[in-house]
Amino acid sequence: MNHAKSLHSRVCINQICFSGAPLAEFVGHARALGSKRIGLLSPSLLAAGGREGVRAALAHGGPAVETINHPFAVYPSLDSNLEPARDLLLQLIDIAAEIGSRSIYLLTGGRGTLPWEEAAARFVEAIVPCREEAAARGICLMIENASMLYADIHICHSLGDTLRLAEMAQIGVCVELFHCWGEAGLEALLQRALPICSLVQVSDYVLGDRSLPNRAVPGDGAIPLKKIIAMLLDGGYSGAFDIELLGPRIDTEGHLVAARRAAERLCAILDEFGAADLV
Repeated sequence: MNHAKSLHSRVCINQICFSGAPLAEFVGHARALGSKRIGLLSPSLLAAGGREGVRAALAHGGPAVETINHPFAVYPSLDSNLEPARDLLLQLIDIAAEIGSRSIYLLTGGRGTLPWEEAAARFVEAIVPCREEAAARGICLMIENASMLYADIHICHSLGDTLRLAEMAQIGVCVELFHCWGEAGLEALLQRALPICSLVQVSDYVLGDRSLPNRAVPGDGAIPLKKIIAMLLDGGYSGAFDIELLGPRIDTEGHLVAARRAAERLCAILDEFGAADLV
């Protein structure tokens, strides 16, 4: 397979763009796109043979693992025994360190029967040994923001709430633009996030969509991505931009075609602004 011209070093292709594809196939697609960085999903790493599988997939050099998505306390949720969830995350941190991942971003788990504040406190307490182990291994642990429609697996449904919990837990944030672009005071929220943000996720939203997941290729929807990326770069953001595409539009167009268009458009924005390479 011929490799494409390399993408901007700050563009990351997330495994979810090729949902359902085996890990080795996804890595092959990322190489074909010329991606220097990828984001992985933790179930493929934590499954039997997952550690060996990812080592084999990456054995021929690149792309680098930028990040790993992991659902923390999911079924059961934050109102139950969190020791198994903590131990699984510690196992993932060990795998992440072995494959050189720079970060892990989390869905917290649902609140169960707890009010937000009690669920948050339980998450903060449970995450302490994971936070310390991740820091010792040079890995940034983060929380992402997600829609209220994911309340069964997460408690942070606005960027403000995500920042509040991240600050309580003394970890970082992954800014998911699809779920926060319409929030009031976005620029101020992004400025607050910048010191603890190591990943920004990029896709687009088409006005009128009423269901999830239903993302669009950047530039095909209503999110003012160019303006938001300018805010981030002007504010000193120096991390990666993770392309995360899924839903019927992407399925219809074809995952590889959609990912290529998304990468080209994101690269064009970063090149226009003279975005520095990722160190």
